[in-house]
Amino acid sequence: MSVNTLGSVSDSDHDKGLNVPYKAKSPKTAEERQAELALALEKDPGVGKWSLRACRMYLITLIICCCAGDSGFDGTVMAGVNAMTQYQRYFNLNGEDSKTSLVFGIFTIGSLCGTFPAAYLPDRFGRRACMFIGNSILIIGAIVTATASKSGPFLGGRFLTGFGTACAGPAAKSYLAELAPPKNRGAYLGFLNSFYYVGQMAASGMMVSTGKFKSNWSWRLPLYIQVAPAAINVLFVFFCPESPRWLYSTGKKDQARKILATYHSSNGDIYSPLVEIQINEIAEKIEVDGADKRWWDFRPLFRTRADRYRSYMAILIGTFSMLTGNGLITYFLPVLLKNAGIVDQNKKLVLNFVNSVTSYVGALCGSFTVDYFGRRRNMLYATGALACILAIVAALSSHEGNAARSNAGIVFIFLFMVVYSFGWTPLQAIYASECLGYSARTKGLAMLGIVAQASACITTFGMPPALAKLKWKVYMIYAIWDCFEVVVIYFTVVETKGLTLEELEEIFQAPKPVAFSLELQKQRKITRRRIGAASATA
Repeated sequence: MSVNTLGSVSDSDHDKGLNVPYKAKSPKTAEERQAELALALEKDPGVGKWSLRACRMYLITLIICCCAGDSGFDGTVMAGVNAMTQYQRYFNLNGEDSKTSLVFGIFTIGSLCGTFPAAYLPDRFGRRACMFIGNSILIIGAIVTATASKSGPFLGGRFLTGFGTACAGPAAKSYLAELAPPKNRGAYLGFLNSFYYVGQMAASGMMVSTGKFKSNWSWRLPLYIQVAPAAINVLFVFFCPESPRWLYSTGKKDQARKILATYHSSNGDIYSPLVEIQINEIAEKIEVDGADKRWWDFRPLFRTRADRYRSYMAILIGTFSMLTGNGLITYFLPVLLKNAGIVDQNKKLVLNFVNSVTSYVGALCGSFTVDYFGRRRNMLYATGALACILAIVAALSSHEGNAARSNAGIVFIFLFMVVYSFGWTPLQAIYASECLGYSARTKGLAMLGIVAQASACITTFGMPPALAKLKWKVYMIYAIWDCFEVVVIYFTVVETKGLTLEELEEIFQAPKPVAFSLELQKQRKITRRRIGAASATA
């Protein structure tokens, strides 16, 4: 049997147990590649949703998602703790001064430092090892913070917590992007980032109860429990399979093929057409002695025009996802509620919990529809809606003392987080992982972390004094910025939904990447309809 268009190998090669990569006689067009993938999916539709292997994949995803739960837990637990009078009295804070900026900002500084090992460890020791190391550091930091009796150790623990979170996060995104089945990649990565809100709900829900304690356990206990998601990952991450792409890059090609067959093929066939296509893509993109083996070599991010465009997409995600106004809401919701006239501590904690729940609903809806609507459309429409919502909140908050306007403003603040979670939360994990090539992925995601945390510094250091002086005008500043984001997204963001690695490479090499990506999406729809019609006729 000769090599066919699906990249399968000959019967004799099967008998010999050889892994013979498929080599095309000539470069394929985008339409031919889409037809090849569509035919492969028709012969091998992938693992059933409720099969044993699918359930194993779901458990693996939950373990990896704890890395996103880390970050969500921290943001909300500190927002809640910052609103507690017990905590404020203990450290002599008022929730809006420069000392509060330092408490929030030191986590961001730790995150910035943590992105450097995140660029090296995943490629050197594997994705699982980096998650293990990062979460172990986070556990130490959380314990130091929870036991601190002075501000020095408290800030030191906050630094370690940020460091560990930033170290584990990029490895988790790379891991799931490389292990998840291609047709559901958006849902898996979206679910990973939406787990941020599981951490939020756990933290905010718990503090509704602990906030009523008269002792310092009101704020110490939530900081202790911050250890939980990181501990789950540390305990179980080495029971998960390693990334098949990392295994292939280290010469363990047979293991990589078996893992792809286990979690992607409907019957676990290591020579399935679907597995063959992915193995061939990996072989084309991975250099045995490439830059991913050299932690100091960041040239893959900037070597060619296409590489620079890919990196620009990661920078755009890192910047825009942190400056749309979400950081303002996440970290300083209790302060915003106070400015709206709500001063009761327990009520603020309850509303903080409600915000976590509604945000998580939005994130889940976005995660499970992003493969249908597409990345570019979600990003564009969500950001436009956020600008409108912030303008409305600014108008409603401009007259202090009006209870009806304040309550309406709070509703729109919650709506803001639902829309943000729908449009941006899934894309923070998906988009950069898809745009970046293998040799640049972990370095690019680490760079995204640096950019995101640098952008977050504007919120964590600048917002407390800005809220104290500008109050409702802060919303208007973010609304204007979001309008700017819409313009940039429209002209520069490419659509990556459902495309193969070769097609993504072709997009970034095109003279007009945005227009070419949209044209590929049209071809993709036409090809799927054509193959579907042919199958129905047959």
